[in-house]
Amino acid sequence: MIKKAGYPAEAHVVLTSDGYLLTLHRIPGKDKDSLPVLLQHGLLCSSADWIVADKSKGLAYILADHGYDVWLGNFRGNTYSRAHVSLSPSDSQFWNFSFHELGVHDIPAMIEYIVNKTSQPLHTYIGHSMGTTAFYVMASEKPTFTRMVRTMVGLAPVAFLEHIQSPIRYLAPFAKDFEILAHILGEDEFLPQNCVLRWLARHGCDVDLFQEKICANMLFLLCGFDNKQFNYTLLPIILNHDPAGASTKTLVHYAQMIESGKFRMFDYGTEKNLVIYNATEPPDYKLANIKLPMLLFYSDNDWLASVADVKRLVYSLTNKVTVYHVPFPNFNHLDYIWGKDAPELVYQKLLQYMKQVEEPNMISR
Repeated sequence: MIKKAGYPAEAHVVLTSDGYLLTLHRIPGKDKDSLPVLLQHGLLCSSADWIVADKSKGLAYILADHGYDVWLGNFRGNTYSRAHVSLSPSDSQFWNFSFHELGVHDIPAMIEYIVNKTSQPLHTYIGHSMGTTAFYVMASEKPTFTRMVRTMVGLAPVAFLEHIQSPIRYLAPFAKDFEILAHILGEDEFLPQNCVLRWLARHGCDVDLFQEKICANMLFLLCGFDNKQFNYTLLPIILNHDPAGASTKTLVHYAQMIESGKFRMFDYGTEKNLVIYNATEPPDYKLANIKLPMLLFYSDNDWLASVADVKRLVYSLTNKVTVYHVPFPNFNHLDYIWGKDAPELVYQKLLQYMKQVEEPNMISR
């Protein structure tokens, strides 16, 4: 897809400290001094999300056009990162991870690889949704790795989910039951890409306008309704890549956050918590450990990253934070990556901020 759009493309394989093999896709910069940036996808997504839109609207292409060395990450378990040095995806143990492991293993491995490959610090980490959650885990639990990063940008940042508006909140109380049932049925992987989904992408959402609307409305039901920003012609392409797979445990961890109202480690139950954490309750992530500057985007119609929860995150941080409210009332959770006007509403501000970071003392709370 990248080459078809007229850009150079590379694929790199990164080994994590616990044996997972992750694929990084890259649009290399025009010279060796191009500043590296890492784009990290959200839940059930992949690196393809950043290039689904055309060259004028896809964030990866826009960053490349501005001279950056663009790296697109893939978390363990998705379409492009289904390998391990000793475990198979058919092995239940392969899927024994949540966003905690993405933060303490995957992101550090990606950052270290990029820094070693480019011989310079990562200029900007850009995360969407779970891509932000995992970064906060890393910055909280392994803060030394943030010294390799100049700044972080969060699109629809997720650390607290107490005020989530999506219907997903009504499934949260049953998360533990779902995890047990899924494990018994051998479904430790949640919504992988498969032949059924690919068939639906080609036929189910490409028959007529009515069926297109149904497919889009399923996305809106989870993330917020925004007909004006959604490009319906992208649906077959999106469904050909998403959902890209994730672990059931990741979904359960998010459900626990909805129930507890806290940003904390996985809750294994009182007895197992005592063994793992030496406490009956899982510990909170140490957001006060985060030191690098950040730019956080939020919007009124985001049913997953609510205004109240984003503001709570901002108040919990002690580092330099720039907060930007997207000036479009219906802007939803997915518009950050696929919205028609995302370049004007979000990316323009993002690029301005990144330029400021290159100049000292230009970041304000």
